[in-house]
Amino acid sequence: MCGICGILLADQKARCASQLLESLHFLQHRGQDAAGIVTCGPRGRLYQCKGNGMIRDVFNEQRLLGLIGNMGVGHLRYPTAGSSANSEAQPFYVNSPYGIILSHNGNLINAPALKRYLDQDAHRHINTDSDSELLLNVFASELEKTNKVRVNEEDIFTALAGVFRECRGAFACVGMLAGFGLIGFRDANGIRPLVVGERVNADGSVDQLMASESVVLKALGCQKWTDLLPGQAVIIPKSTMKPIFRQVVPMLSYTPDIFEYVYFARPDTVIDGISVYRSRLAMGDKLAANIVKRFGGIENLKKEVDVVVPVPDTSRNAALQLSFTLGLIYREGFVKNRYVGRTFIMPDQQVRRSSVRTKLNAMELEFRGRNVLIVDDSIVRGTTSKEIVQMAREAGAKNVYFASCAPPIRHNHIYGIDLADTKELVAYSRTEAEIAAAIGADDVIYQTLPDLIAACAEENHNIKEFEVGVFTGEYVTGVENGYLEHLEEIRFQNARLKKLEKRTNTIRFDVNGDGEGKAEVDIGLYNTGDYR
Repeated sequence: MCGICGILLADQKARCASQLLESLHFLQHRGQDAAGIVTCGPRGRLYQCKGNGMIRDVFNEQRLLGLIGNMGVGHLRYPTAGSSANSEAQPFYVNSPYGIILSHNGNLINAPALKRYLDQDAHRHINTDSDSELLLNVFASELEKTNKVRVNEEDIFTALAGVFRECRGAFACVGMLAGFGLIGFRDANGIRPLVVGERVNADGSVDQLMASESVVLKALGCQKWTDLLPGQAVIIPKSTMKPIFRQVVPMLSYTPDIFEYVYFARPDTVIDGISVYRSRLAMGDKLAANIVKRFGGIENLKKEVDVVVPVPDTSRNAALQLSFTLGLIYREGFVKNRYVGRTFIMPDQQVRRSSVRTKLNAMELEFRGRNVLIVDDSIVRGTTSKEIVQMAREAGAKNVYFASCAPPIRHNHIYGIDLADTKELVAYSRTEAEIAAAIGADDVIYQTLPDLIAACAEENHNIKEFEVGVFTGEYVTGVENGYLEHLEEIRFQNARLKKLEKRTNTIRFDVNGDGEGKAEVDIGLYNTGDYR
């Protein structure tokens, strides 16, 4: 899961960098590991600023002034199974052929095979472990086959057909050819989202925009937009400013990742004609019915549960609707520190655990002496859920029931969301009773998969299926032989690297001079002004 965007302004003398930065702010929830912008100025000159951290860590006014040009792309990185090295911050760039920039959201399941192909057949150097760099170089290799001084739209569509042929998995991409224009394309199953829109200016000229979520286009003043269809691509040349849409390959399926609606996307976003907000309300309704069954009827439920408390922010819509349907009191029992990132997408388990209590504080006023039904969007590793249950008990709750808007997650996510090693998932090889014990709750109630699918499909009857492999272990693209083992190996290698970095960046010293009072300072934290 990453955030991507692109802008092409009609005014050739204008600068798009500030609007790209604004776009990224609306997408910060999609990635907090790295951020980047690349713009294209006069004579096809490219300007870039990217690095590890959140938007506020990477960009400042001076750096933004250095991003010249009316065309550009942006990216926010979520830490997948690859490393968090600065070299993996996107957008990626290759100078040959023609100067190509690419921002990618998703994951390729045939990455090892692509790496061999690019090395042995295409003879292209790959500098990182990122499959996004592989995808970019496959595109570059296909475009190079034109053997032309300048390419046109047909050449690009032909090259993209080669990308679809070679690459398997999930990919929504926004790209740019230096001096030529913007490019967008989406995998043939539509797993990752991408919207394309236009904004009419006062003088009648039209700006072109792309982004992972519709909220970006609406906020930036677009009057209309459309979802790019599975297997479809769009090219927007600077010379004409008119988007050219083409179905590059046949649509294999229309199966967006259901986790976009459960967790990833903002509630004010509409993806593939489905309102994220309304889908979460429907999740609340359907989860409520399942809870009533678990307690043996509404009367028994009301005897056992005093109050419904959401885990902010993602579960609020579902929890509010659930409480309304059940006729139970809804209370905001947890206060969120808005200056702490989303713990789900933090790259390290220990960081996640310590961040939960920094991020949330339980109000004793809402828990003391009550039987509480806590509602969350999902339960992944159980780390956050366990801490939340413990916080509720410390605040005086008598019984703590935990409800999840998603079914049990028992399998890897292979399309760009590094949930965890399968064995780290709390639902792996556990019953619901065992999960409840693991997180310290009195009971755990899950949404059923049919109900979750129905909740998301209510708004768009053309979409009847979703990518739900994390729940079933059956993935829409299938899985390449050895790919899951490949993911585990990458995770293992990067875990070792992080431990090594921690040791390298730590100075140990004797505080008292007697060999007893030992302390340590993390140089990396000290240098960034973050004192623990």
